[in-house]
Amino acid sequence: MVRNIVLTGLTIALLTGCSSKKEDSQNTEVVEAIPVKVMVLEKRNIAKTLDYTATLQADEQVYYAPAAAGRIGKIYVEVGDRIKKGQLLVEMDPTNFQQAKVQLKNLETEYNRAVKLNETGSISKQAYDAAVTNYEVAKSNYDFLNENTKMLAPFNGIVTGKYFENGELYTGVAAGGAAKPSIIAIEKINPLKAYVNLSEQYFLAVKKGTKVELKCSIYPDRVFEGTVSIVYPTIDPASRTFTVEVKIPNNDEALRPGMYGTINFFIGETETLVVPALAVLKLQGANNRYVFLNKDGKAKRVEVTLGRRFEDQVEIISDEIHEGDELVVVGQGKLVDGKAMDIKQ
Repeated sequence: MVRNIVLTGLTIALLTGCSSKKEDSQNTEVVEAIPVKVMVLEKRNIAKTLDYTATLQADEQVYYAPAAAGRIGKIYVEVGDRIKKGQLLVEMDPTNFQQAKVQLKNLETEYNRAVKLNETGSISKQAYDAAVTNYEVAKSNYDFLNENTKMLAPFNGIVTGKYFENGELYTGVAAGGAAKPSIIAIEKINPLKAYVNLSEQYFLAVKKGTKVELKCSIYPDRVFEGTVSIVYPTIDPASRTFTVEVKIPNNDEALRPGMYGTINFFIGETETLVVPALAVLKLQGANNRYVFLNKDGKAKRVEVTLGRRFEDQVEIISDEIHEGDELVVVGQGKLVDGKAMDIKQ
């Protein structure tokens, strides 16, 4: 009996000791805190922007051809050539032009004689009117052929298409892969332009002269500045959008028509919260972003939406985050919601 009592006592003591150690271990886990650093959130004034994608276009594009069909004398340019305003690009067969020139010279002589005779009343009104009319018709024909025989560049630009060769007959129909009837295609690529359809809610905010920035993936480290050149005055009732034209200077011709990019419209300033990008965490397997706040010494997990990025800083948007809150900026990767924190200075 005594032996049983002793064994029972030892058993109780051992169980009590184990239970006590287990409780001490649990208490240790509960009070263990993750060392972190925090920052007090303050609102900053940043530019308010609208981000839209667009495809760049040439400021001017001309499918160049004479007004009438005829044989091509000589094409002086090739695809890729830079051209200057007034430069001779194409010369058509000059036969008709030369004939018109001779005819004009003869009729000009008769016209001058008729003018002198009319001054002295030595010519009938009918003969005078006929001389004037014949001269004006010949002059008009000459000017037309002059303009369409020697085709000069209407602006500084680049040749983007050539659809005929020297000596071929231009018939006035599209050929050689041209989108429109033409001998060559030329484009003005400085500046470039883009058309963007904006939501109607920004109709009063975006005006002619509004500053924009263009970013292209092909130039990840460059920002191209531009302005709104035209705001179309009507709103599409189907899409509830309005169109704006944007001009982007392209002095070094780094940009080309057809390139795709993002255009940021600057429409004022707004107060917002900007934090270190490293403070924002991403949920694995999803695109959800979140941060941790200090809530009475414990971590509070809050979902956020990202706004504009400023190098190593990023704008965060959430109804649960306010100016004056303490954001965890070091040690946040080890936290879970409700975890105790040891805040370091």
